[in-house]
This record gives sequence, structure tokens and C-alpha cells, in this order.
Amino acid sequence: MDEKLKGIIDLIDKNGGLDEAAVKEAKARQEVLAKPTGALGTLEDISIQLAGITGKTKNSMTKQAIVIMSADNGVVEEGVASAPQSVTLSQTINFTRRLTGVSSMAKYFDIDLLVVDTGVKMAIPSSLYTDEMTEEGRLTSKIANRRIADGTRNLAKEPAMTEDEALRAVMIGIEAAKAIKDCDYDIFGVGEMGIGNTTTSACVLAALCGKAGEEVVGRGGGLNDEGFAKKIRIVDDAIRGLYPSDVLGILARVGGFDICAMTGAFLGAAYYRIPVVIDGYISAVAALCAYRLAPKAVNFMFGSHLSKEKGYVIAMDALGIKPYFNLGMRLGEGSGCPISFKIIEAACAAMNGMATFAEGAIDADYLEEGKKGNFF
Repeated sequence: MDEKLKGIIDLIDKNGGLDEAAVKEAKARQEVLAKPTGALGTLEDISIQLAGITGKTKNSMTKQAIVIMSADNGVVEEGVASAPQSVTLSQTINFTRRLTGVSSMAKYFDIDLLVVDTGVKMAIPSSLYTDEMTEEGRLTSKIANRRIADGTRNLAKEPAMTEDEALRAVMIGIEAAKAIKDCDYDIFGVGEMGIGNTTTSACVLAALCGKAGEEVVGRGGGLNDEGFAKKIRIVDDAIRGLYPSDVLGILARVGGFDICAMTGAFLGAAYYRIPVVIDGYISAVAALCAYRLAPKAVNFMFGSHLSKEKGYVIAMDALGIKPYFNLGMRLGEGSGCPISFKIIEAACAAMNGMATFAEGAIDADYLEEGKKGNFF
């Protein structure tokens, strides 16, 4: 393994635990807030986890961002995708125009995006590119150029990429997390764009968890029966000889530049101690890769929506993380992240603003004033 990546993983292993004193304090406050213990359910769990990350009982998660990794996948040559690769190009550009599913929500909620080209096959106009990830204290509004190649190779015929390319993509994700840290964002989410990436994610998940293709393969954007059956066969064939412990080897053999970079973003979140939200299937698989490389990275991860892709539950169960809502979503892009951010904000609001029984006690003098019509 590359020494720089090893150093990052070692530091996560050393310093990636939650602040136990802050967790204890947050739990104690939740027990005395003016409600039955546990009455806010997952919102309580979120607030306690945030305390463990930040070291503070009361937190604000209002400065938000989503990192979107874009790349194409050579396996689409096999007919495993229902959309053409031109969609990767058009959607990558449209993220910056705020015309996609996730970017329209991001615009509404004033959430910043970092769109990164890690290997889009078709050329992006140079006027839309930048070599920087940040500008004037915020994420760049252009597309960050980190193109490794014009898409990966066809994993059904050969390794999708070299291990050096996989490592390079992982480091791009860590660089993106550093950009988030440098701009003082409170929280970020991890999304993607890449036609064919439900096939690559199914391959990676199957190899990591020892699953057969039929257990992890879904129809992606709407694959027909013939394409669906072929997709299962490709996954089964591609993962032969792969070892669950060899995460970088799996990513290089059957992954995508987007998944590798997303893995790096999740590692970077742990390294820089930033809360990070998992989106759908591809994001969950990348989160699992990060967890397998650095188990304490999971301490910084939060859920979003229940994806309709069947492998999603396998990945999230392996992480021990539950999704927060089910709206029948299956878009990808990071589209679950804005909604999750609002749930996390609600958790903070309850922890920060809700009174304890003692703080909210109403004394007799106050009630007498109320009876006189002064308050009610």
C-alpha cells in the first residue's frame, strides 16, 4: 500500500474514535430533556454521535456541501446500462447549472457542490474546468479536473484500472475532504455520476461480502430482462479470484474511478473528523470500502434514504448503519443528502433548544401572570 494512504489509515485507526466524554454528556442531557427517554428515537442517536465527533454536546450543522464524483465505466460496452454514456457528460455539466435532481435541491437549500471529473469519457469544455477545488473560502463553482483517464476499461474483459490508478482516485477523494475542511463546512455528503456504476458497485460489494451476483445486482436506471441477466453473469465472472481483504485490489479489478474517489472522501471525513452522509447504493458501497480499510471511519458516517437497489441493504448492514427515510428514491447523485442534512439539523435543534424538565419548570408566579392574560 502507498505510504501516504497507509499513514492516513493509521491515523484514523489511532484517532478515529468518538469523544467518550462528549458522548456521555450528550446521553445524559437526552435523558433529562422534557420528554420520555428515547422519545425522539434516531434524532437522539444522531445528536449523540455528532457530540462524539465534535466534542461538543450542542452542535450546528448548517454549512453543508455535497461532493459528486463523476466517471464513466468501460463495462457499459456489455449492454448493462439503460442510458448512453453521454448522460454522464451532460449531468456532470448540469450539476454546475443546478439543473439536476441533487443540484436543484442544493440550490434551494443553499448547499454547495463540489463536482469532480475523475474520468468522464467525453470531453468537458475547458471553460467549465478548474484545477482548484476551492475559491474564496468556498468550494469551486466549476468542475474540478482530476481526470485519470477517459473512463475505466471493460471489467468484463480486463481489470478496470491499475492499482496505481485506483490509489490515485482514492487520494482525489481525500483531497476533496480536505477542501471541505479548509472551507469550514460542518458536514458533507458523497454522491456520484457515472453510467454503468451500479454494475461496478455490485461487483465491488459482491467481492467484499462474498455474495453472488443475483444477491447484489439490481436494474439500475431501468435495465430490461436480458440486460439484467447479463449483468448478473458479468458480476459473477468478474469477482472470481478476488479476496475480500484486498480492498484496493478489488477496486482496481472491478471498481470505477468514482467509487474509488468516494472511498477516499469517506476516509478523508474520518481523517479530518467531519460528519459525512452516505447517499444511495454506490455511495454505500464506497463507504463500506472505506470502513474495510479503516474500521473507525464508520464513526463519522450518517445515513440518508433507503435505496431501491437490492445490494444497498447488504452494504448498510455491513456498516451497521440504518437509513433514515424511505421515499422510494433511486436516483443517486447524492440526492438523499440534502434531505438527510435537514433531519440532522432537526436533531441538533432538539438537542440545542429543548429544555430539560428542570429548565422548563413553570413556577406558580408565572401561572398567575398567565391567568391575568399577560402571556396567553
